[in-house]
Amino acid sequence: MADEIVPDPFPAATKLERLTFDSPWRSRRLSEPKKSGMARYENVDAAYLEQRQLKKSAGWILLWALGVGAVISGDFGGWNYGLQHGGFGGLAIGTLLMAVMYVCMVFTIAELSAALPHAGGFFSFTRSAFGPTGGFICGLTDTIEYVLTPAVIVYVIGGYMAKLFPAIPAPVWWVTYYVIFVGINIRGVELTLKVGLVVTLIAMAVLVTFYISVLVTGAFSWDLLFRDSSGETVGVLPFGWQGVFSTLPFAIWFYLAIEQLPLAAEESHNAASDMPKALLLGIATLLVLSLFTLVLNSGVGAGAGAIGQSDAPLGDGLEAVFGISPASKAFTVIALTGLIASFHTIIYAYGRVLFALSRAGYIPRWISITGRHDTPTTALLVGAVIGLVCTVILHMSDGSGNVGGALLNMAVFGAVISYAMVMFSYIKLRISRPDLPRPYRSPLGIPGAVVGAVLSLTALGSTFTIADYRPAVVGVALFVMAGVVYFVLYSRHRLVAQAPEEENALIAEAESELAHQ
Repeated sequence: MADEIVPDPFPAATKLERLTFDSPWRSRRLSEPKKSGMARYENVDAAYLEQRQLKKSAGWILLWALGVGAVISGDFGGWNYGLQHGGFGGLAIGTLLMAVMYVCMVFTIAELSAALPHAGGFFSFTRSAFGPTGGFICGLTDTIEYVLTPAVIVYVIGGYMAKLFPAIPAPVWWVTYYVIFVGINIRGVELTLKVGLVVTLIAMAVLVTFYISVLVTGAFSWDLLFRDSSGETVGVLPFGWQGVFSTLPFAIWFYLAIEQLPLAAEESHNAASDMPKALLLGIATLLVLSLFTLVLNSGVGAGAGAIGQSDAPLGDGLEAVFGISPASKAFTVIALTGLIASFHTIIYAYGRVLFALSRAGYIPRWISITGRHDTPTTALLVGAVIGLVCTVILHMSDGSGNVGGALLNMAVFGAVISYAMVMFSYIKLRISRPDLPRPYRSPLGIPGAVVGAVLSLTALGSTFTIADYRPAVVGVALFVMAGVVYFVLYSRHRLVAQAPEEENALIAEAESELAHQ
């Protein structure tokens, strides 16, 4: 006799609602708000998520370009400030340490992004491991990093453009670049990623041309690596081990933002295979570029000391190779593609992290509404407005001579907090959720995450070592504290149960509670 088919009492129920109905919580109403720690959840209808959908458009090549493009401006400037504080030897050791940290982190997030492929990236990983409070703090620090960095980059771009077209005020260029590249991001993710691929390849071509030219022309000298700004020869560690410690934020600039790749998980054709492949190839590319840039760009012209004080180290390097000539000026103009590549791709990043936090209710929900091109239009516009405001503040505060280094340390401060949190999340999830499907597994495992977390916390401490930059870093810390107050007093009561990051975590929590009953 065939088994009797029992009608499903809740045919449209989500898995989370089924767990609730089938569990000892049977007496609770399915419409009752859910809880997780001190957070409270509201249920939303299908229309809410339909207004917040992303389109799958990315394969591993476009993802690779997204990751490398976000970082590549670091090879065009920023890293060289570390030469002021640690000399070439100190920055070289600092770069090696941070390279180890990023390798550990990339293997870690490659596993997590394949297991938890959500648009929240780091926010979704820490939410699953440490609850809504941990997820919010990590998401907030990511937001600081991704919104602030384009503001810094567009300010530098404005400076370059002002030299080429002195009659046009720099603010015109800020607005122009934001309009163009936010517009591309709004137009569609496929166009965004293809533009990112093109400008990233051009930027890499500029760097490779510089490397070859330095070696072929004989402009490079090992002796120049150990010259201070006055031209005097110095030792390998002119500032001692304290100098090595101070260089860590600047060494990070070679790799900062590769971690944005998991934000594209919901737009990847196959996140389980594409994301690890793009992350590992991306960090391999950046390691090679950082090695050549650090050595070859420091050992030309007047030497490492002079390069360390340059606002355009690659431009100075090109002049050392070609002289002040049409060729060097042409390459300097083309070198803008490195800044544009990072500006363009990090706009993508802040759009996705704002989208994910908003969709889940951590920040106002209207920010996550997507437009007709299935892109987070509102989030992209909100981030652009905030970025332009930051750029104006930067412009008004210019004149101290420390603006670039201070902003770099601010961005790094937010970044390394999220790095430490995500590696602790990896350890926690390996222990607490051993059965979580993991299509890719890090060969470094928990030991790699531990090494990465220790190095992240070390880098966090290094952001406070330089007195000139310390007030700016403290300001970011105060902003994070203000954000936590906002979460505790307001948004924790209004989270969205059906947001993918939240639903996944709530299901795991419900299953865990059932298993212990």
